[in-house]
Amino acid sequence: MADIQTDVVIVGAGPAGLAAALYTSRNRFDTIVLDKFIPGGQINLTDRIENYPGIVKISGPDMIAEQVKQCETFGAKIKGNSEVISIKKLDAGNIEVKTDEDTYIARVIILTPGSDYRRLDVPGEDTFRNAGAGVSYCGTCDAAFFRDKEVIAIGGGNVAVEDTIHLTRFASKTTMIHRRDEFRAEKILVEELLEIEKTDKLDIIYDTVCTQINGSDRVESATLQNVKTGETFEKSCDGVFVFVGMIPNTGFLKGVVDMDEHGFIKCDTTYFRTNVPGIFVAGDCRWNAAMQLVTACGDAVTAAVFMKEYLRDPEWWTRA
Repeated sequence: MADIQTDVVIVGAGPAGLAAALYTSRNRFDTIVLDKFIPGGQINLTDRIENYPGIVKISGPDMIAEQVKQCETFGAKIKGNSEVISIKKLDAGNIEVKTDEDTYIARVIILTPGSDYRRLDVPGEDTFRNAGAGVSYCGTCDAAFFRDKEVIAIGGGNVAVEDTIHLTRFASKTTMIHRRDEFRAEKILVEELLEIEKTDKLDIIYDTVCTQINGSDRVESATLQNVKTGETFEKSCDGVFVFVGMIPNTGFLKGVVDMDEHGFIKCDTTYFRTNVPGIFVAGDCRWNAAMQLVTACGDAVTAAVFMKEYLRDPEWWTRA
C-alpha cells in the first residue's frame, strides 16, 4: 500500500487525543487518530465522570462516544486496532508513522498514548475496578463517591499521601496501608498526614500490604498482610483506593523522543513540544502531568493550537 499523506497524526484516541483531533480537524487540517485498541483508553473503565466542566454527570464510554462523533463531524478519521510500531523523522521534515498495516507521512505528530494505573495485581482488583464497584485509582476523581463511607488507601509516595489527605475530607474513616515503616513522600505532606491521624478520620497501618479485595456486587473488605510477621487479617471497607503509581504507555517511543527514567515524555510545559521538531505530546504520558481528564484535554488543545505556529515557521520550534 502507498504511503498515506496527512497533515497530522494523533497517536492515542483517549480524551486527550480526541480533544486534539477536534481542534485540528475544525481548523481544516487532515487528521488521522490511531489507537492500539478502541477509542477511550482507561476512561472507558469509568462509570461516572462528575468533574469535567459543563457536564454534570456522564459515563466514560458515553463521553468518548460523544467525542468521537464530534471529531468525525469535522472530518477526523479515527482508526482503532492500529498499533503504532515506529515513528521516524524524515529528511524532508515530515514524520513517518508506521502501523502493522499502514504507513503515514505527516507534517505534525501529537502523542497522546496516555498511561495506566499501576495495579496491585491481587485477586478481586479487576472485579471491582471502577469507583462504582469500589476500587479506584484517583482520589481527586472519586473521593466524593465515598462520602461518609469507610475506605482503604494504599501507597506511600507524594500522590498517595496527597490523595489520602483528600479522601479524609469525604470518607467517614480512611485507613492508609503502607508496606514500609516510613513514608517516602515529602516531609511537609507527611507532617500534614500525621496531624490528621491524630483525629478519628484516619488510621495508618505500616509494614502492611493488601493481598486480596473481597465482596459480592461491590467491595466489602480487604485482606491485609503484615510483611514482617506474615500475619493476615481482614479489614472491612466500602472502597479501596490504590495509589502506587502510573505507567506511561510509551514503550514504543524509546529512541524517538526524550523521556525520563519512568518513561514519561519530556516536553516544555507551555507548548508541549518534545525534543523532536514537529512532535508534540499531551496528557498523562508527559512528565509533570496533573493526571486529570480536563487537564489532559487542555494539554491536547494547546498542542493543536500551537501546531499552526510550527507549520507556518519550523524555526518557531527552537525560537519561541
